[in-house]
Amino acid sequence: MQQAPSAAPVVGRDAELARLSGVLERARGGETRAVLIAGDAGVGKTRVLDEVGGRAAAAGMTVITGHCVDLGDVGLPYLPFTEILGVLAADERFSGALGAHPVVERLLGAGTGSVRDVDGRLRLFEGMTGLLAEVAEVAPLLLVLEDLHWADQSSRDLLRFLLGRGVLRHRLAVFASYRADDLHRRHPLRPLLAELIRLPVVERLELRPLADPDVDRLVRALGRGPLPDATVRRIVERAEGNAFYAEELFAATDTESGGVPSGLADVLLMRFEQLPETAQRVLRTASVAGRRVEHDLLREAAGLPEAELESALREAVGRQLLVAGNDDTYSFRHALAREAVYADLLPGERARLHGAFARLLAGRGRRPESAAERAHHYRESHDLAEALAASLEAADHAQRVGAPAEEQRHLEAALDLWPAVGAEARPSGGCVDRVTLTLRASAAAAHAGELHRAVSLTRSALAELGQDTDSELAARVRYTLAGNLLSVDSLTAAFAYSNEALAMIPEEPPSHTWVWAAATHVLAARHVGENETALKVARRALRVAERLRVSDAQADLLISLAVFDGEGRRGPEGRQRLIKARELARSSGNAPVELRALFNLAMGCYESGALAECVPWLTEGLDRARRAGLLSSPYPLEMRYLRLLVLNVLGRWDECVRAAAADAEVLPAAGRYTAGPALYVTLARGDFVAADRARALLEGPFDWMATLVAGIVLTDAAALRQDPEDAVRWMRSTVSALTDETGARPDVTVRLAALALSAVADAAVGQRLAGDEAGARRWTDTATELVELARTMATRDDGTPQGPEGQAWLVRAEAEWIRAAAGPDATAVWEKVVTAFGYGDVYERARCRLRYAEALVTAGRREEAAAETREVRETADLLGAKPLREQVDALIRRGRLSNRPAGDVRAAVLTAREQDVLRLLALGRSNRQIGEELFISGKTASVHVSNILAKLAASSRGEAVAIAYREGLIAPEPSTSG
Repeated sequence: MQQAPSAAPVVGRDAELARLSGVLERARGGETRAVLIAGDAGVGKTRVLDEVGGRAAAAGMTVITGHCVDLGDVGLPYLPFTEILGVLAADERFSGALGAHPVVERLLGAGTGSVRDVDGRLRLFEGMTGLLAEVAEVAPLLLVLEDLHWADQSSRDLLRFLLGRGVLRHRLAVFASYRADDLHRRHPLRPLLAELIRLPVVERLELRPLADPDVDRLVRALGRGPLPDATVRRIVERAEGNAFYAEELFAATDTESGGVPSGLADVLLMRFEQLPETAQRVLRTASVAGRRVEHDLLREAAGLPEAELESALREAVGRQLLVAGNDDTYSFRHALAREAVYADLLPGERARLHGAFARLLAGRGRRPESAAERAHHYRESHDLAEALAASLEAADHAQRVGAPAEEQRHLEAALDLWPAVGAEARPSGGCVDRVTLTLRASAAAAHAGELHRAVSLTRSALAELGQDTDSELAARVRYTLAGNLLSVDSLTAAFAYSNEALAMIPEEPPSHTWVWAAATHVLAARHVGENETALKVARRALRVAERLRVSDAQADLLISLAVFDGEGRRGPEGRQRLIKARELARSSGNAPVELRALFNLAMGCYESGALAECVPWLTEGLDRARRAGLLSSPYPLEMRYLRLLVLNVLGRWDECVRAAAADAEVLPAAGRYTAGPALYVTLARGDFVAADRARALLEGPFDWMATLVAGIVLTDAAALRQDPEDAVRWMRSTVSALTDETGARPDVTVRLAALALSAVADAAVGQRLAGDEAGARRWTDTATELVELARTMATRDDGTPQGPEGQAWLVRAEAEWIRAAAGPDATAVWEKVVTAFGYGDVYERARCRLRYAEALVTAGRREEAAAETREVRETADLLGAKPLREQVDALIRRGRLSNRPAGDVRAAVLTAREQDVLRLLALGRSNRQIGEELFISGKTASVHVSNILAKLAASSRGEAVAIAYREGLIAPEPSTSG
């Protein structure tokens, strides 16, 4: 038998090792770096990591490895980080660092308390981050995470936090490997990889299959003597560049059969079967435990005396099927080896061994952190009663450590097992029944952002209700279902269920259940247009909530009244209600209701045109969501969108794009729509990749906000391409998709109609100039249809008009319609549009100025047109809006407009913003100070200053101020002396 050396050489990886060594050097210099190492199973990821880890250790770095383990459909929260903490705890150098961060002891089974409270999960993440930072201060640290494709969601979240917000200026390197060929389209690791690779500290390294010459070198290096060329060629052919395949094929070359197996599994089993029977028994047992197994646990499960076990292990280690760890554990050298041995077990043998591991783990004491493993082993051993109990215990543990996705999966596993377990064997306790478990799973799903799954689970709870079910529980199921249905825009069904829930519980005597049923019914009624019912129930329920002192329900009802009573959230009464609601929700500890209040406070400011006032509410709301672990819930996602929208509207485009990139690092796939304002920026800067990204938002289950964002981008993109057919098609399909079950169209209809109208008006003007009156009439008819729709939607059903933004888009739609119809002089209406967008939308105001300038040219007012084009050019340059700049330059050429102002009227040269900047220049302000006072970036202030110097023909800031004083462009500041 051909014997392999103790460690395979690393061949064909010089470039990759050099790159990783460079990363380590930067990390040792104080710059946190991370590398995602991808490759197919067996391509050599672990071997490369071992090699570079040895180099790191030789250079004085601390090297710690955390392994992710495949536990089937459920995971053990934070497993690789728990392993890392175990290594740190065993090293006296880091005892001080561990003592400074006691919150992380929860992952080691020590400590008390829950990280499912409002900020426990954040403390855990920050504690782990702080610990690693302090460890890296003791010695440069290399953190290796192996098999990331098996990572549980909580570990993925912690890694996202660590790299996105964590130790950015410490001596730390993170190398994380994963199997690229295991990542199917819906694999949960895919979104995280997409987020991480956008971080500046993260890079990706793909280990591709080795070239044939490198495999040849590898195979020849494995042997202790010369190998026949034919044998080497055959191994190279079969290995197909995979180092592990090559090693396994080499190890099986000198078998009694003299042949090479046709598949890798056969090769692995052939090597396995060459072991003595006792060693085979030990490997079979170890395969059931997973990738790694503790020595004591393996001995007890295998039922062998210590001497026999050690002899068998020596055989397995010598043949490189197992690797001995420093922590008294044994691991399969490769996961594929373990999988092959496990798959070869007989069904009864597999079940027996799983049962043995389950009982052994239970015998060690029902440690919460082992519950997931016990649940897995009990389930595979068909001990369903114990599997059910362990699944519930694992769910409780996941809840305590702030892992809602794992909690949901364990609860769903328990629900699957429930009917197969007799009533006498189920967990006892009044709070444990199938309906309440299903409701709990629904809540966990909603907390994790799985809204459609939350609906499905609540429907299952409803189906489980019997005739003798307690009426309060039956009502709770129905109003929970109604709330979940509202979150996925199933409005009519939500109203029906909330109505049922309210009817099942008497108003007297007052109860918490009735109050919350009423609060849910208020929302549902409002969404289906039953405004009188909503107001009546809200006022009645508020009185009951006040009497019962249910402060979070009071808050929820006050928010509903603030939104749709009187002037709504834009008015002073609505604002005061929302502020009171925020305080009530905060005092009760109900974070979701508090977030709802903060979101509506921000929206009230936005709708009234007070854009700057939005920002503090949004900042507070997102910070509250972060501390509560609710960043995946609906209101924080909408707050992120609104924050980016405010930056977009104010013209702070670079900030908008940066903030969107930062959000993408921490948000789930369900929050992709929040980057919408950044897509608006991308499109306005001439990059039509924004349209492709918008189409991607329409994939998967219907999402209202994602559809809105996609509709805006795709309609505007078609207009920019001068494709009126496509613009109208996207506008109509978007409005149709966003129209609710009652037939109510969305407010954004006005904006969509105006965007489509710009393309329609271009087409009508073009046809008319070409002499095609019939074609022009067709587009004019379309324009009339669209403007009528905009007029209808600009005023809501209750008679209240939309806010400044909606009214500005209506005026623009009217102006585009006039342009399409070749109506009366359009200069006055376009001047009105420019004024309407003066509430703060920098880009749209500039686009309307361009239309105004075109109208001025048509009217022969060329000097005024030239002044407008100068404003548009300046804005386009500041924003980087390339298409707008090209359009204004075309108008200047077409209209033969001078880009130079009249020489003796310098005041007309300066825009209003430049005059503000000039006034602050005269006070000696720096660019940064100017930016802070005018709420613009220092870079933007610098551009304004440069424009002022050019327009005033000044060579310095001081000279510009002197010219301004001399020519009366600014007046001296009044004296404050007595």
